[in-house]
Amino acid sequence: MNRPLLLKLGGSLITDKTRPYTPRPETLRQVAGILCAARAAHPEMELVLGHGSGSFGHYAARESGFGQPGRWESFARTGAAAARLNRLVTDLCLEAGLPVVSLQPSASARCRDGELVDLAVEPIRAALSHGLVPIVFGDVALDETRAMTIVSTEMLFAYLAPRLGADRILLVSEVEGVHAADPRRHPGSKLLSELTTDELARGGTEIGGSHGVDVTGGMADKVRRMLALAREHPHLEIRIVGLAGLEAALVRAFPAPGTRLRA
Repeated sequence: MNRPLLLKLGGSLITDKTRPYTPRPETLRQVAGILCAARAAHPEMELVLGHGSGSFGHYAARESGFGQPGRWESFARTGAAAARLNRLVTDLCLEAGLPVVSLQPSASARCRDGELVDLAVEPIRAALSHGLVPIVFGDVALDETRAMTIVSTEMLFAYLAPRLGADRILLVSEVEGVHAADPRRHPGSKLLSELTTDELARGGTEIGGSHGVDVTGGMADKVRRMLALAREHPHLEIRIVGLAGLEAALVRAFPAPGTRLRA
């Protein structure tokens, strides 16, 4: 049985997070072309695609006061912005020949105190069985404790990976992995081939937040969530790569690109 690959396109990669509602369509077309070529060369590849909300959902959440008591219009506006970016991603992937089908997380997600506790998985399994590429994305969700919350793609992947039997997660970032220092502030900083929970706890690695608006904690929160998932499921290969390393990462080329996150 094939084990699906969960692949996330970071919001900072596919949008300009320093400018509201600004997509990067050429980057999306480039990614879609790479994924189409990989699937053509490896027809057995099962792929679940995810993407961040970038300068769409994050800006809408901040502008509308998401999470404040009684601000239900902000729930609607933030969800609409996230869906707008997803529509663009979906259309550009289809244009490139990638048979994607969008599955909106907020339609079934249920959260408790900011954590995802339930999500419809069967539609994703069914889409995979028909050779389709299901897309999920960072979205709003109803929350039993907080009334409303935002589910990041990392939260969705952490829920889906064990239920789908995935053995790999690739997070495609605007930088090529985790560095010893922020490469945008310290050009030439060392790229880490591996990062563990213990190494992160000891310090010496600078993982910042986002360089634009991000209401979910930026790269630091994403790395911590994925390291927690690696502790729970040690068989999972979780790797952060840049766009330049995506082709090699898809086929598990050696030396492996990017940074592997280990328990």
